[in-house]
Amino acid sequence: MSNSKKIYFASDLHLGAPNTQSSLKREKHFIKWLNQIEPELGELYLVGDIFDFWFEYKHAVPKGFVRLLGKLAEIADKGIPIHFFIGNHDMWAFDYLPKEIGVKMYREPIEREINGKQFFIGHGDGLGPGDRKYKMLKKVFANPACQWLFGWIHPNLGIGLANYWSKKSRISTGGYDKQFLGQENEWLAQYCERKLQHKHYDYFIFGHRHLPLDLKVGQNSKYINLGDWIQDFTFAVFDGEKLELQQFDKP
Repeated sequence: MSNSKKIYFASDLHLGAPNTQSSLKREKHFIKWLNQIEPELGELYLVGDIFDFWFEYKHAVPKGFVRLLGKLAEIADKGIPIHFFIGNHDMWAFDYLPKEIGVKMYREPIEREINGKQFFIGHGDGLGPGDRKYKMLKKVFANPACQWLFGWIHPNLGIGLANYWSKKSRISTGGYDKQFLGQENEWLAQYCERKLQHKHYDYFIFGHRHLPLDLKVGQNSKYINLGDWIQDFTFAVFDGEKLELQQFDKP
C-alpha cells in the first residue's frame, strides 16, 4: 500500500429506493464523493446493499444506475481495486459486475492483512445471535435452485415483482431501526467479541445496520459500522496506520 494512498469503505446505498428521484439524487452525491477521494484512492470496498434490488438474468440486468456503474468502471480501468460485497438486497448479483466493470465480488466476509493490521470485512447480514427467520430466508434466496427458477420468469414480470417487494422494504417505508441498542445488545458487536475468542483482529468492518458505529471490542480491537448513504452519508478510511469513521456532506 502506497503511503500516499488510502483505502475507503462504504455500504448501504440502496439505490432504487424509495423512488427514482430520491435514488438518483443520492447516486449523484455518491459519485461526487468518489470524485473527491479518487486522487488518494488506493482501494475501494463497497460493503453490501449498494442496490436495493438486483437480479441479473443471463441476458438482462435491471435498468438504471448507469452513472455509478460508469464511474466504477472508470476507477477500475485506472487499476484501482474495487471490492464488491453482496448484501441481503443484492444477493442475486452474479458475474455481470465482475465482467463488465472488473470488481472483485464476495458473498461471505473476508479476512485481510493490510499494513500489518488484521481486518475482518463483510456486509453483516445473518451474523451474530438471533434473527433465525432471516437466516432461513437467506438460505432460500441463496439456493441455486431458487435462483434458477426465478431466472425463468420473464424479466418484465420478475424485475417488476422484485421492484414491488423493494418498495415494501424497510428502506422505502422508513421502518429500519436507527436506535443504538447498547453494545451488549448490538448483535454484530457480540459477533465480534465471539470471533476475538479464537483469533485477533484489529478492525471489524460491517454494513447492514444502517447506524454509524465506532466501538471498542475485546482488549484493543475496533468494530466499525459504516452507516448508510440514505441519512448518514458515512464511510470509513484507512490511511495505513489507523481506521476512522467519517461523514461526507449531506446533499
